[in-house]
Amino acid sequence: MGIASKIIHEQRERLREAGSERWRIVSAQLAAKVGPMAVRGALLAPRLGSSRGLPLIGRGVRVRNPHLIHAGADLIVEDFAEIQGLSRDGIRFGDRVSIGAGTLIRPSSYYSRAIGVGLVMGDGSSLSPGCYIGCSGGVTIGEKTMLGPGVRVFAEDHVMSDPSLDVKSQGVEWSPITIGSGCWIASGVTITSGVTIGDGAVVAAGAVVTRDVPAGAVYGGIPARELKSRSAE
Repeated sequence: MGIASKIIHEQRERLREAGSERWRIVSAQLAAKVGPMAVRGALLAPRLGSSRGLPLIGRGVRVRNPHLIHAGADLIVEDFAEIQGLSRDGIRFGDRVSIGAGTLIRPSSYYSRAIGVGLVMGDGSSLSPGCYIGCSGGVTIGEKTMLGPGVRVFAEDHVMSDPSLDVKSQGVEWSPITIGSGCWIASGVTITSGVTIGDGAVVAAGAVVTRDVPAGAVYGGIPARELKSRSAE
């Protein structure tokens, strides 16, 4: 069963279990959305560096340098997302990865800057609508990790050590970001360069993460600090 048929079938079964009498109408609406996504995926898949199946691609999705993008099975990219493939290590998605509407993945600038490192996302991980993944210094996301709406990840920082020069002319420095498996990064979080977030950690909405987060910890605030440990719950 292809991903489009699988989604429609699973939705139909959920509606039936919920006792909805309108499951046929909802299923038809879903099919009307997923069908064109499958067509767009069929057109994109041969241009990708590799693809383990047919991706679903939403309306207005922009994919640059697709030969540097590698997709696992059941990739979903929702409406108006942008994926820039130009990077040293490429963009690599595991199986069952979903990219929310309006999300931007940018390892490199389009205009006369160094080529960035790239992004790796593990199986079952997701980016909610409106995320920004600046992966010039390299970003790695583990398996089954969720990034909420509007999460911002920046694997680079501006150099500002010389006060006699404007910041823009001093360039940037890169430092990789690692987000472990089984994490929940809630809406509006900002993660700065060089940070490692351990497996199973949770970062509360609106936090600004400027230092490492231990595995299983719950962090929140600006700058983010430990609120509690999940292991103690």
